[in-house]
Amino acid sequence: MSPTPISFAALSSEFDAIVVGAGHNGLVAAAILAGAGKRVVVLERAHAVGGAAVSASPFPGVEARISRYSYLVSLFPRELLVELGVDVELRRRRISSYTPWGDGGLLICDDEARTRASAGEHEAGALERFGALVGGVAERVHRSLTEPLRGRAEFRRLVGDDRAWSALFERPLSEVLESSFSSDLVRGVVATDALIGTFADLTDPGLAQNRCFLYHVIGNGTGRWDVPVGGMGALTRGLARGARQAGAELRVGAPVASIEAHEDRVEVTTADGGMLAARHLLAGVAPVLLSELMGDTSPGPKPEGSQLKLNLLLSRLPGLRDGAVGSTDAFSGTLHVNEGYGQLQRAYAQAAAGQIPELPPCEAYCHSLTDPSILGPQLRRAGVQTLTVFGLHMPERLFREHHDQAKRTAVRATLRSLDSVLAEPIENCLLRAPDGEPCLEAHTPVELEHELAMPGGHIFHRDLSWPFAESERDVGRWGVETERPNVWICGAGARRGGAVSGIPGHNAARAVLEADG
Repeated sequence: MSPTPISFAALSSEFDAIVVGAGHNGLVAAAILAGAGKRVVVLERAHAVGGAAVSASPFPGVEARISRYSYLVSLFPRELLVELGVDVELRRRRISSYTPWGDGGLLICDDEARTRASAGEHEAGALERFGALVGGVAERVHRSLTEPLRGRAEFRRLVGDDRAWSALFERPLSEVLESSFSSDLVRGVVATDALIGTFADLTDPGLAQNRCFLYHVIGNGTGRWDVPVGGMGALTRGLARGARQAGAELRVGAPVASIEAHEDRVEVTTADGGMLAARHLLAGVAPVLLSELMGDTSPGPKPEGSQLKLNLLLSRLPGLRDGAVGSTDAFSGTLHVNEGYGQLQRAYAQAAAGQIPELPPCEAYCHSLTDPSILGPQLRRAGVQTLTVFGLHMPERLFREHHDQAKRTAVRATLRSLDSVLAEPIENCLLRAPDGEPCLEAHTPVELEHELAMPGGHIFHRDLSWPFAESERDVGRWGVETERPNVWICGAGARRGGAVSGIPGHNAARAVLEADG
């Protein structure tokens, strides 16, 4: 259970470390510091811990706990889970992905023969070669994410493959995709990892797409994305339990109003007028929000998120137009919808011009096929299933004005996109709650900013950075430092941040312990 709001008047106000934000990274940092003997308090604005890594029951009277925001796990180091004593099962999906295309589609799964038959010999070979190139990078660099930063040259030596370095770190991702694959379909399936929560052209010379791609393919040396059994809330509950057992104090319903940093002390004022002080402050909030709380000039333009998240409950899974693939196979892994290479680029161009894409690229998967425990017994017996749909190229700018109208348009367009590969409209399969309302909820970037205090609805808090030091002064540091020697970034906005990884929380805690000698 999540902690309940309490009166702070009689509680201690002097700590070794204050953590702002009880998202998964804040909980990781708190657990490590408390375990090292530090007096730690975590302040969370919401009335429950977890941030974006939570489970919820959004449909009244329906016993289903869905992963409301984030939903899969790849980057969280298994060694860190063991260190923290978090007992959560991450279950592998036997189907990686299925992409309908024309009269058939591309199925990528554990069965190599089946994958080769689906892709064709030429593209299957190209996928294997590209997978080996990316897999080699993942295997060599993933452990470095929880170590002090290497410089660019040293990181390149760690990668140890000049072709991989050029393809992933120096040239727009579009170039290696176009040279590696002849199929528009395969190019698009591979490219989607570069566009999750990131509004970018695949040809962008700034390489935002490359950085996003990199973090999506290196997790634990495999790049595999697993299902957290019990939903994302199971992971958060484990982290919160570990932090409390280590001695950290978790205070929910405690929004921070301001932060004042001095040379050897940080003072925090909460919204109810309370005052706390500590030697260190670790910020799980976005860097832009941290600057506002400290009264500083913003570190740059406001971030812009780019996604539309739909959560659905279905009375049954729909069939696909491609009758050769069953619904269970199609929805067990990631179902890529209208994510061909050309389709991705057309949707980007439309969104960049200020229009909601006509046929939005999106991907869906059914958590309950891999982990039925998130459904109540009655729903399981009835054959009910969950469906998560994640829409690409939905930047916050499309929703700033006339939000509700834009949201309705975007949801309709996304459902229409999904319907284009199904044998029947998805709305025919929607479960209805006891009040008669369809079990469908949607989150735009504007709503994520309101609900989770993510500026611009950016799920990574700001654009992702390279996992190495880009200046000499940062070599050997942890990528969590700020201009204040006792204020640290422990959230997704840190270098090597983003996704549900715990890495920024770990690195911030290590930086604090190192600073304290």
